[in-house]
Amino acid sequence: MTVATEGKTMTGELSRRTVLKGAAAASLIGGTVGFGTSAHAATTSPAADGLARKLSVIGTPVSRIDGRAKVTGEAKYAAEFQAPDLAYGSMVTSTIARGRIAAIDAAEALRVPGVLDVLTHANRPAMADRDEAYHDDAAPDGSPFRPLFDDRVLFNGQPVAVVLAEDIETARFAASLVKIEYAAETPATDLEAERSHAVVVEKPWKGRGDAASAFASAPVKLEAEYFIPMEHHNPMELYAATAVWESDGNLTVYDKTQGVQNVQRYLCGVFALEPEQVRVVAPYVGGAFGSGLRPQFEVVLAAQGALKLKRSVRVVLTRAQMYGLGYRPATIERLSLGAKHDGTLDAVTHEAIAMTSRFEQFSRHDTSWSGLLYKSATARYVHRLAALDLPTSCDMRAPGAATGVYALECAMDELAVALKMDPLELRLRCYSERDQNDDIPYTSKRLRECYHQAAQRFGWERRSAAPRSMRDGHELIGWGMASGIWEALQIKHTARITLAADGGAEVACATMDIGTGTYTVMAQVAAEMLGLPVERITVKLGDSSLPQAQIEGGSWGAASVSHAILRAATELRGALLTLAQATPNSPLAGLRAEETILADGRLVALQDPARAVATADLLHQAGLPTISKEAESGFEPDDRHAHNTHAAIFAEVRVDEELAIVRVTRVVSAVAAGRIINPKTAHSQIMGGIVWGIGMALHEETLIDHRFGRVMNANIAEYHIPAHADVRNIDAFFVDELDTVINPLGVKGVGEIGLVGVAAAIANAVYHATGKRIRDLPITLDKVLLRDRA
Repeated sequence: MTVATEGKTMTGELSRRTVLKGAAAASLIGGTVGFGTSAHAATTSPAADGLARKLSVIGTPVSRIDGRAKVTGEAKYAAEFQAPDLAYGSMVTSTIARGRIAAIDAAEALRVPGVLDVLTHANRPAMADRDEAYHDDAAPDGSPFRPLFDDRVLFNGQPVAVVLAEDIETARFAASLVKIEYAAETPATDLEAERSHAVVVEKPWKGRGDAASAFASAPVKLEAEYFIPMEHHNPMELYAATAVWESDGNLTVYDKTQGVQNVQRYLCGVFALEPEQVRVVAPYVGGAFGSGLRPQFEVVLAAQGALKLKRSVRVVLTRAQMYGLGYRPATIERLSLGAKHDGTLDAVTHEAIAMTSRFEQFSRHDTSWSGLLYKSATARYVHRLAALDLPTSCDMRAPGAATGVYALECAMDELAVALKMDPLELRLRCYSERDQNDDIPYTSKRLRECYHQAAQRFGWERRSAAPRSMRDGHELIGWGMASGIWEALQIKHTARITLAADGGAEVACATMDIGTGTYTVMAQVAAEMLGLPVERITVKLGDSSLPQAQIEGGSWGAASVSHAILRAATELRGALLTLAQATPNSPLAGLRAEETILADGRLVALQDPARAVATADLLHQAGLPTISKEAESGFEPDDRHAHNTHAAIFAEVRVDEELAIVRVTRVVSAVAAGRIINPKTAHSQIMGGIVWGIGMALHEETLIDHRFGRVMNANIAEYHIPAHADVRNIDAFFVDELDTVINPLGVKGVGEIGLVGVAAAIANAVYHATGKRIRDLPITLDKVLLRDRA
């Protein structure tokens, strides 16, 4: 997301194309991976090729190693950690969207037995007054929001006070008694009303050629505007933070976040604390999907309470209060496609207008995906931002691609109709073998195979082209398809492996498991590299005191942490060989580290398994209970290749002809994402993305009362998401993709790719079923009944 696209990393600015690749190439030797000398191409040998096929743990559908802890309640989340003398905070939020606080009357709340204090901007602990102190690793340009900093109100739902009490019930009751007077100003929260005031955001993709002239002279033209509404994250776990006041005055903070070290640095900056004074822990996260990339205000409020009371404080947001956090910005997307009669694209113009707050400029690249999917002689991309009196929008699964590719893929479907061409055939004719935006090859791209395999499994050849031509009784049947694409990103991480004399090993990194299966992936990679069973691997993560990791998002987690583990295992093998060769008459004398393998608790000569030493014996002889090595993943910038995952999605809908109720009855999704470390957890990610795509197409929409800038459906009863009855037959599978360039293991991420293109495939299927083109999401029955946009 931000780290890997247009935002900032902990080490500085990154452009979208500055994705990272292995600092040295792979030599798969003995089931482990060493590093050669080339920085741009993987090298293999006959022995390495043979052993690469013998990987016994990587690629296996291992069940989650943290599964038992989660289903038994052993796994603890941010609001479940206990501390002596724990106080509770309840947030009071603004009822206006723009203006100032004129007065706060907390007297009645303070009289409630059990109330300890009411924090406001007037009495909270000291906070930094510089914007730089509030910038985090995922912050966009602008001035970050500062909870309880001053009397300014920037959005409806902003925290303006926190009641601290002995128990949560008392805190919540007392919060209802706090009286606040405002000097309100007229807010602007309607994207459509403000679109004329949107300003152009500079992007690195300038397009190519004269797209306007090419479009004007194209034999076949398609112009269309699409709308994706504001969508809110609704993870199962509420946002919460427990700030534990330690006896030495330090803080241990249990927070719901996607980056513990990011939150630690943020708290240190805001409260002028030293790193050793703050430890942030989040071993389990109950879903985040981008909403936890930045520190949210619950962690600031909990820390403020702990610093003020000098005792532990917990703050848990209600479901309604979470609608004051970030969201997927509403976006207006305009496509102009010019083509020849054979389907060749002559011109692509993609313009987007997205919302952001008045105080920060959040944006993602909605508009340039056509250059990665389809050939076009000319292209023009424009992205504009409309500043509104709302919280800053934020990353939500596949930011930019989920919205931009929706519009692009619907426009391609409309172009196929205008050309009287099969939608799949049009995409194959326009297929791009290179990233046209930068004119570079892909590390790998098997989207053609995704198209073919998914179409075959779906039965696409049986599709009748004419709209409304397929039915079953009173139901119209529609078949639609779309492409999916996301970035295969990888970020520098550091991992530590500690091998014990009893044969067990611990692997540690400050990375996060946000529900994607990182615990299991780390255990699998470590088991493969150390030659141990998965059960002998202990994984530690989600703790700011562990080796460095950046925020977890953008589908870069598996590739990033895996290669840190790989390098640490290589270092460890070398250290063990040094111990072995220090003993008299060592059977491993004269060998180099790359000529050995760790297997079954032994260090073994690759070419002669009889030459081996038990690792336990080596540690005992050296008088060491454990041996530990730490290493960085070693990725370096690669501007020579495009790094992407791809998918082909085919969807079937059934539409009740009288009631206009739309049901998605089948989805087939084929995904090419390099080597899959764990097919079981990866499949779950794709399944989840498809369900989310159903919600995006048919259900999800945040509704705002623009008089007050207030979210009107701030709950999961009125903010509709797919229920069990909405999810029918889903067939998701992976297309084999060998990538010898992107990184030593050939791994790409799978978190985001499952969503991209799903909503478009469903929307295209609705058109095929009904003959009505619904361009604004979600596709609800009133739009199908009342709008004829054929």
